[in-house]
Amino acid sequence: MNLFNIIKQKCSILSIISEYVTLKKTGSYYKGRCPFHSEKTGSFTVSPEKEIFYCFGCQSGGDVISFIAKIENCSQLEAAKIIS
Repeated sequence: MNLFNIIKQKCSILSIISEYVTLKKTGSYYKGRCPFHSEKTGSFTVSPEKEIFYCFGCQSGGDVISFIAKIENCSQLEAAKIIS
């Protein structure tokens, strides 16, 4: 198992993204306003079951490491270090 998989197993995508985005539970997903583009209504979703995020407005998506890399403007390896 590689470092990224170990980190993803040990952390909750929901708790990490919640530090950056206000999320509300909507069915099995959580929804909020995307931190990557301006919007008035939330099109940003987080699936704790699948451990992924996706924005229907700007089509950004991925796992917790790619979220941190994008929001902190750093590499995936640096993002993994931030999380761990």
